[in-house]
Order: sequence, then structure tokens, then C-alpha cells
Amino acid sequence: MMRWLRGSGRSACSALPLDGDRYLGAMNAHHLRSFAFLPAAVLAVATACGQVQVNPQAGGTFQNLTDTPEGYEYKANVGFQLGVDLRYGGAFYVQPGVFLGRNATTLSVPMVTVDPNDPNNSTGEVTTVIEDDLIRTILKLRAMVGYKLINEERAKLRIAIGPSYDVLMSVDSKDDRIAWNKSGFKAGTYNLEAGLGLDLAFITLEPGVAFGLSKVFEEDPNASAIGSKYFVLYFNVGIVIGKGM
Repeated sequence: MMRWLRGSGRSACSALPLDGDRYLGAMNAHHLRSFAFLPAAVLAVATACGQVQVNPQAGGTFQNLTDTPEGYEYKANVGFQLGVDLRYGGAFYVQPGVFLGRNATTLSVPMVTVDPNDPNNSTGEVTTVIEDDLIRTILKLRAMVGYKLINEERAKLRIAIGPSYDVLMSVDSKDDRIAWNKSGFKAGTYNLEAGLGLDLAFITLEPGVAFGLSKVFEEDPNASAIGSKYFVLYFNVGIVIGKGM
């Protein structure tokens, strides 16, 4: 049963996975293996041909959720990610990568408490709004393909698009006003990502967006009506190692 950890009230919409039990569910190992081979395979081939570029980078994220349930409010909050991707090719290129991210969304959730001593309230029920962050730590595996709109030696402008898969590592809150039950979330979620890259000498800048393709919450009777998906904006800064083409 899903309930509030703090206070004696109950959630006005108990579908979200709120619980004091911070159970760590199993990762989706099948999908992890499906994506994890890509960077290693591309690196092996590209290194042999001398056409690989390695791009370590870090940046900020702004995560929100779609399809807000009635009575709730979602607001994007600041997070971060860091990782590395590889680029192989010329004007057209492939760009697999792996990132560790910690993304946050602020949720305002109504909670109903009972005050039988309030003479002005016939039902004794009082609704208050609890606000806290939904913070998820993820391992992102992605496989992009791109095209260089400008492909000069010291300046390149790139566009890229492709799928990614987020392995959920943990779910927690900021102020411990809401305790999230990790088993109520998908162990992994698919995304479609698109980015714009600018390379100036060895410095690279890359803003982008990730559109969630999978529902956030696990399929169960309590959460079946919630169709929320992740929507993330990001801006990365990094360096480019290797000459490439």
C-alpha cells in the first residue's frame, strides 16, 4: 500500500509511488547489455582506423514530467550529468556515449489530514500541499547519429539524433518530506534525444533535449492511470580528444 511517510494524513491521489520503504529494485540488465556494447564496439573499430574522437563532457539538466495528475503540479528543477561519448565518421558520424546523471523535478502534492476538533469543518478533513523534489540517479546509454553542417578544421557545427536508455539507479527526495518507493518506478526508460553541437578547436558545447518514450511509473493498479514521461533539457561543455575527420 502506498502512503505518506511524514504526518498522519493520506495522499489525496494515492497513485504515485510514495512509501517509507526505500526498496532498491533490480536493474533491467537485458536493456543494459543491449546498449553497453555500442561504445566498446565503435571504439575498437574506430581506433583501428584512426578516425575516432573522444568527448568527455559535463553539464546541467532541467527535468520535468508530462501529463500531470489532477491536483498535482510538476516543475522542472536543476540537475547535472557527466560522461563521455565517441564520434566516428566524417560529415556523417555515429556518436555512442554513456553518462551518469542526477536529475530533479519539484512536485507539489496534496495531502489530506483529519482534524476532528475543527468546529468549522464538518468532515474534519484538511487538505495541505506538500512540496519536495523527485531526484533520480541514472546511468544513461545512448546511440546517436549526426551530420556536420559546418566541417572546418577548427570549427564544426553538428546536429545529432538517436535513442537513449536510462537505467534507474536510485530515487530520493531533497527535504525528506516525501519518501519515494523505487519499486514503483520503471527500472529503465527509453528516450529520443536530439542535440546541436558546436566545436571550437578542442572545446565543445552541446545543448539538447530528451523526450521520454516510456512511462515514469511502474504498471500497477494504483499507477495505471498516470501517463507521465520524462522531458529533459541539457547543456554540456567538454573537450574533444582526437583528430577525427
